[in-house]
Amino acid sequence: MRYRLTFIAGVALGYVLGTRAGRERYEQLKKSARQFTENPAVRNAAESAAHSGRDIAGKAYHSVSDKVGDKVPASVAERVRSLRDRSSQNGFEDDWGTTNT
Repeated sequence: MRYRLTFIAGVALGYVLGTRAGRERYEQLKKSARQFTENPAVRNAAESAAHSGRDIAGKAYHSVSDKVGDKVPASVAERVRSLRDRSSQNGFEDDWGTTNT
């Protein structure tokens, strides 16, 4: 309940501030956000973070699979296997638009 009230308060505050700022300020914010995301340093940092996340997830998978073993249902094991095979292909691009480099 507390989180719901916080969310509603945030939406209300955003609406009030947005209506006071107007369309011109919105366009300024949109332009600066686009410039930020198109910055090569930001893109490289995001891609390295995604790559590190995939590496850590792979290590966690092996650690958990050693401990869990055959206790996982066959349908779950097959789904994990297919995801692992798909991500190991060269040139794979994930849903976020980052590449496996």
